[in-house]
Amino acid sequence: MLNFELYNPTKLVFGKGQINKLSELVPKGAKILLAYGGGSIFKNGIHQQVIDNLKGFEIVEFSGIEPNPHFETLMKAVEVIKAEKIDFILAVGGGSVIDGVKFISGAVNFDGNPIDILQKHLLIKENAVPFGTVLTLPATGSEMNSGSVVTIAATQEKLAFGGSALFPQFSICDPTVIQSLPKRQLQNGVVDAFTHVMEQYLTYPHEGYLQDRIAEGILQTLIEVGPKVVDNPADYALASNFMWSCTMALNGLIQKGVPNDWATHMIGHELTALYGIDHARTLAIIGPNLYRVLFETKKEKLAQYGKRIFNLSGTVDEIANEAINKTVEFFHTMGMDTKLSQYTDDYSKTADFIVNRFDERGWKAMGERQNITLEKLKAIVEMSY
Repeated sequence: MLNFELYNPTKLVFGKGQINKLSELVPKGAKILLAYGGGSIFKNGIHQQVIDNLKGFEIVEFSGIEPNPHFETLMKAVEVIKAEKIDFILAVGGGSVIDGVKFISGAVNFDGNPIDILQKHLLIKENAVPFGTVLTLPATGSEMNSGSVVTIAATQEKLAFGGSALFPQFSICDPTVIQSLPKRQLQNGVVDAFTHVMEQYLTYPHEGYLQDRIAEGILQTLIEVGPKVVDNPADYALASNFMWSCTMALNGLIQKGVPNDWATHMIGHELTALYGIDHARTLAIIGPNLYRVLFETKKEKLAQYGKRIFNLSGTVDEIANEAINKTVEFFHTMGMDTKLSQYTDDYSKTADFIVNRFDERGWKAMGERQNITLEKLKAIVEMSY
């Protein structure tokens, strides 16, 4: 097992009715920026629950944080915080709102141009505005980690950043909130979490036995509850296991002591930035084809995955190939289209564009073995058409 350090200070408050604890979790006397996306939290009553549980606090509201939050929008919130002298942020929403609040938190006191946080992938280790979250859409795990992804609309870039100062102080996770979510968002949440696990698991055999078993447990749970929770989100057993799986997929635990990949996400982010395709759906497009192009260096782990998750048998190559097919089948079961051409007709130059962009950034050796060259990148994207 590789050396590692594990740090996660987020207090997770999980279960029915936990929004009632909000006033105990927010620092006494805090002036709050209440940040959220569109109108869904009004329709499902969560906005009113939050307001009811923050009586006595001074609140300034900031709405309109987009799916794949935009740098340009978030900078408006930064200015509000400075003007209103706000000292605590409450993110009420899914991963995009929480990711956006992480950027806002780090940008307020940043010494320099905040766009550098994104374009230079800077780590925010201090001077962040404290924040908490009320999760409304399980998917990204952002409620219990310090990572974030933000889109710069002007340049069509979707870029990741993070830092130890960007953990939420607390996150309230009430599984009953998913009852009002559209099927598409639930489908996306399952596939997003599934692929988060795969990025940390589907590398090569190693000696992190416990990490593998935890990762496999999350994968098996998502396969079991995923299709069911889409059809019956009011079932508390399904909803709670779905929500907890999404958090566990990316709260930092399963990546410790083992190799990680993340190339599927890096490529998928470009498809979202270029075409506006839902994040999870870009992962379903790219992931299986990345496994095919990297087959020779991933087949041992693919075979382990095939045996343990899908109970496959045969030679290593046979099991590994069928494991990819089974993964695609699962994505289809979750309502995913898995070809870029199913989302846009304007795809003929996508591979060249992404290759050039990665070349400019110096991203020429990706993946757990640093063996995803620009040539392989092009092959992955073209296979995904």
